[in-house]
Amino acid sequence: MKQGAAVLIVGAGIAGCSAAIALADKGFRVTLIEKQAEWRFQSSGIFIYSNGLEALRRVGVLPRILEAGFAIEDGRNVYLDHLGAPIVDVFYPRSSGGAAPIVGIKRAEMHRVLAARLDALGVEILLATTVAKIDAPAGGDHAEVTLSDGGTRRFDLVVGADGIRSQVREAVTGPVAPRYTGFGVWRSVHERPRAFDAKVMMMGIGKRLGIMPISDDRLYIFGTVGEPADRWYPKDSWPRQMRERFAEFGGPARQFLDQIGADSEVLYTAVEEVQAPLPWHAGRVLLIGDAAHASTPFMGQGGAMAVEDAVVLADMLARHGIADATLRAFGERRYPMCRFVQDASRKVGEAGALEDAESCARRNAAMRSGAQQQVDAFYGQLQALHMPECT
Repeated sequence: MKQGAAVLIVGAGIAGCSAAIALADKGFRVTLIEKQAEWRFQSSGIFIYSNGLEALRRVGVLPRILEAGFAIEDGRNVYLDHLGAPIVDVFYPRSSGGAAPIVGIKRAEMHRVLAARLDALGVEILLATTVAKIDAPAGGDHAEVTLSDGGTRRFDLVVGADGIRSQVREAVTGPVAPRYTGFGVWRSVHERPRAFDAKVMMMGIGKRLGIMPISDDRLYIFGTVGEPADRWYPKDSWPRQMRERFAEFGGPARQFLDQIGADSEVLYTAVEEVQAPLPWHAGRVLLIGDAAHASTPFMGQGGAMAVEDAVVLADMLARHGIADATLRAFGERRYPMCRFVQDASRKVGEAGALEDAESCARRNAAMRSGAQQQVDAFYGQLQALHMPECT
């Protein structure tokens, strides 16, 4: 590795923060830029499964994540129908390092943990800053970057971690727009009853509604439903819209849906995908995270894939240096894993979107007999797709 090589990371989401930490730990001089003027992130929750927790261990923040979040120690996911009748319980695997199988955490808390680690490492962070221009010719050994403040700086590598609407992506792949999947996700945050200690998924007709603890005193609910393309909802209507979308749900979700009011923490987002073609780099510019492979949320793997990208990239650059061959190998290593997750997540979403009662009954019956095997097969395939340097 070229010691002290300068790396610019564009975007301070999960991928960007994790990459900045992992690269700084390896001795790179990292500059992290973020378009927001202050640290401010979506306040809903996220759940992280065993592979994502192992990646966070490699980043050095797992103990703090476990302290800030809520661990499902037995990995239990309770499946119910939309009225609360049991379908099946499924158990997710514990990581090889012994962390809990599932951890829920508020997104803002996850970023607080990552930001504290960045501060401890002395990473240069420039807020309210974007990229105005990148000059990274093929075959060159650096990139000239003009920032939004008008200044120009030279970097050995630019990492585009700026999310699903990445500005950096066009410099690498040309115009690759996010693809709308036909789904919207509605989320809200609530007080956690002390007895609520499992992840719950309720399978409705054309809809799914999940409940996940994210701390000792909070949980969040998240529902997916078909939404028209380009439909915009005023933010002040989100609480009412969410109650109406899932009005037919009973069981454990009912109390939380009834709590949603004008002052509730409610978030709506359209579900989109990005499938950037290989290569994920051009010259000394590279894509990671949602900028390269944004996925639907149905397998809870988007954050895990982002952190894994960061860990694998830092390892490869430290071992082999910043070179075209290394950047190409990174994309070729990560592409099969991320594409597998995207495809599996999409299938799960489609299964949850069946819109007639008879099809849903057949789906639920199939889940009783085969859901655990599907989970085991999914995580077995994730393990198989990890290359030796990733483990």
